[in-house]
Amino acid sequence: MPVSYYSLDWKLIFAALALTLIGVALIYSAQYYSGSEALRGYYLKQLIWLAVSAVVFAIVIHIPLKLFDAAAYVFYGFALVLLIAIFFVGSTRLGATRWFALGPVNIAPSDIAKLAMLISLARYFAYIRGNPVAPKNLIGSIVLTIIPMALVLKQPDLGTSLVFIALLIGIWFWAGLSPGYLALTLSPGISMIASANTVAWALFFVALLGLIFYLRPGLFYGATTVLINLACGVITPFVWNGLHDYQKLRILTFLDPGRDPRGAGYQIIQSRISVGSGGLTGKGFLHSTQSRLEFLPERHTDFIFSVLGEEFGLIGAVIVLGLFLFLLYRMIRIALKCRSKFSSYLVFGAATIILFQMFINIGMTIGVTPVTGLPLPFLSYGGTSLVFSWTLVALAVSAGSTWQEY
Repeated sequence: MPVSYYSLDWKLIFAALALTLIGVALIYSAQYYSGSEALRGYYLKQLIWLAVSAVVFAIVIHIPLKLFDAAAYVFYGFALVLLIAIFFVGSTRLGATRWFALGPVNIAPSDIAKLAMLISLARYFAYIRGNPVAPKNLIGSIVLTIIPMALVLKQPDLGTSLVFIALLIGIWFWAGLSPGYLALTLSPGISMIASANTVAWALFFVALLGLIFYLRPGLFYGATTVLINLACGVITPFVWNGLHDYQKLRILTFLDPGRDPRGAGYQIIQSRISVGSGGLTGKGFLHSTQSRLEFLPERHTDFIFSVLGEEFGLIGAVIVLGLFLFLLYRMIRIALKCRSKFSSYLVFGAATIILFQMFINIGMTIGVTPVTGLPLPFLSYGGTSLVFSWTLVALAVSAGSTWQEY
């Protein structure tokens, strides 16, 4: 059935387009004073990638969602092949093997894996008979997620691997897992963090036992949760020792940027200066001191929000956040009205990915979250990232135009 352009959610499309064009302007400003002509031309490359994204968007909205449903696990297998192949023929930069270098274009298979994971989880939960959040179903979804996640983590790409966890949690919530049971399910991860301090871990464990007593999840579930949390507390030192030095430094610097102000803490400190110096209205377009003097590294990618904060201040930041929230609102609205379970899971999962990456990226620019290298959707420079973000929008728009279909 051909798509009707009148049925498309144009408000969602225009919100995504506004964010993308703001991103192009910020990329232009971030490298405006650069001594490299190639760097100054990044905004032109981003415009080209916007054109590519528009073509991909047009293709995706014409593909029936039932086809994505039917081919979900084939796409999942293809993504796994790419994630394995990258270790043999991938391009290595800064100690990480994350890209396929195709001439002037770099393709990140991790973005393809995120899309494959989204479609596969949507299909997995859409066809479960009975209670979708029964323990056996949750375990199955964990197995489905942990394989590509482990391959991405091996690249190493900690930031993207966290997206898989966020996506899984979002789908669990949409499937009906209550906040209390979500807390129990996530408790092992919290236990690992708390176990860095004996007192903190003891207090956490008391709270965990109280939650189990309140929820009364059953002997097997409760006992398993306690045993897993105990095991996580024990293995934390081994996990910490298994991290790369740069990953340890990012975590320690997040907790205390001043411990290495000229090294690992430099980005966070300079980013805070950029955002803070913008004040209410900012210094104006092309008047970012941190960019002009090249104090802020990766200002066109990871720290694009810092440029926004310095040049357009709190007002500019609020406008961009408002656009993101409006976009997420439109996506969740579509997820709520879709009659097809697959479409509903698909759209809510897409919204979860955008929300998580937005939160992590903006959080790291102001020191609330560790520096992970996750791009800000639509705004950060990067072709694969932009195409991926617009693909998520295309899936949501397609679901919105066919919401009556089962």
